[in-house]
Amino acid sequence: MIPTLLQRFAQLLLLVALQVLVLNHMSFWGMGTPLVSVLLLVYMPLNSQRIATMLWAFAIGLATDIFANTPGMGCAAMTFAAFLQPSLLAMQMPKDAVEDLQPTYHSMGTWSHIRYVASLLIAHHLVYFLLENFSQHHLALCGLHFVTSLASSLAVMLLLEVLQNPKR
Repeated sequence: MIPTLLQRFAQLLLLVALQVLVLNHMSFWGMGTPLVSVLLLVYMPLNSQRIATMLWAFAIGLATDIFANTPGMGCAAMTFAAFLQPSLLAMQMPKDAVEDLQPTYHSMGTWSHIRYVASLLIAHHLVYFLLENFSQHHLALCGLHFVTSLASSLAVMLLLEVLQNPKR
């Protein structure tokens, strides 16, 4: 329990540092900034308590909001993604999966894992960019930001996954 808690806290710190110090200063195609804080939710096991998942998501959203000067958008988007995470994970898990399975490429299969990560990113980014825009006047621009940020986030997250597990 304690090692898992410390490991999650270290992941939270690393993801916030990566997001705030590196990724917030990158802009792909002049539009999309990768938002990879969702990685904390990606690795939450299937049997995690929902309240714990939502508290971790709120914590990383709050930390990102504080350092990136985005008042409440990260908290709301991460909490919404955490709310959907167990359902999205259950849809992509193999039928014969054990109860405490960690969602990785090895346990889920490559395409199931990519679909899971992409669906979690879509939920997060949809809320994040709708809150950022918060008007009907620039929906096309908001959609363009959504698509470019989604593509760049997915690419960076898959790159981080490959760097974490170089065997595959």
